[in-house]
Amino acid sequence: QGAMAEKILVTGGAGYIGSHCVLELLQAGYVPVVIDNFHNAIRGSEELPESLRRVQEITQRPVLFQELDITDEAALQELFRKVRAGAAVPCLAPGGPGRTGSHGSREETQSCSPTMKAHGVRNIVFSSSATVYGDPKYLPLDEKHPVGGCTNPYGKSKFFIEEMIRDLCKAERDWNAVLLRYFNPIGAHESGMIGEDPQGIPNNLMPYVAQVAVGRREFLSVFGNDYQTDDGTGVRDYIHVVDLAKGHIAALKKLKENCGCKIYNLGTGTGYSVLQMVRAMEKASGREIKYQITARREGDVASCYADPALAEQELGWKAAFGLDKMCEDLWRWQLQNPTGF
Repeated sequence: QGAMAEKILVTGGAGYIGSHCVLELLQAGYVPVVIDNFHNAIRGSEELPESLRRVQEITQRPVLFQELDITDEAALQELFRKVRAGAAVPCLAPGGPGRTGSHGSREETQSCSPTMKAHGVRNIVFSSSATVYGDPKYLPLDEKHPVGGCTNPYGKSKFFIEEMIRDLCKAERDWNAVLLRYFNPIGAHESGMIGEDPQGIPNNLMPYVAQVAVGRREFLSVFGNDYQTDDGTGVRDYIHVVDLAKGHIAALKKLKENCGCKIYNLGTGTGYSVLQMVRAMEKASGREIKYQITARREGDVASCYADPALAEQELGWKAAFGLDKMCEDLWRWQLQNPTGF
């Protein structure tokens, strides 16, 4: 255990995906050191963000946390001096087509890498996104699909950071990076204690659907029903957030092989339409979910789902949870936390 307890720096670790990653890191025997600037996190009663306070409660292990803005060079230097991390996992601000930017995640990565380098941390697991593929030229999307024809600013910024990390790995042979292209993370930890808590109007489908089911919102707006799909609504690859978090553990193990720069899709390989998701959530919650069809949303593609075979071959990782489990866990979280944290 002593030799295993490697410190992993997790930026944005108090957010939805970050907090689930921290939980899996703890359970896998790592020591996550979390930094977050509370951009997407709620303060708890203690020094910790509420999400991480709950992670401590679930795992019965302490979470090392520092409130810090990653663009604060001096504070970051100081932190690296203190923690001597083995790798960095930026779980930076998530987003979707409705988001305008990426909360400066480009600047964040740019400011983080020289500091990492200065302190001998040359391993990074980066949270990228399926949006880098743009409008799919073929399906399912494998890692060889062209990238960069992004249909929204969020995808564009992820693409830029991917390029930056790739260049870094080419220029500096001792750098190792695993770029994880997330598909659509949903669900929550099965304890119902941590989950997605969007501030304001949810940008992503499932938190919105859950809020309609719990009575927080009147109805769901479905953006377009004239796509070239079975029922006309957009099709996406939804992945359980716990499966996604476990993908990061697999990626950290990959870094140990001095892998250079590797890229993997994290998805299930199955696409579901908006209306299929609504029905699955009705089933999980036992409640009717009212919806209205509205105009298409700019930047949305008709269908997008992964070919996740490479991650299985090279990382030994495969999504374990299906749609019913995703919806049941999301519903438990929503029911136990009707107004979020």
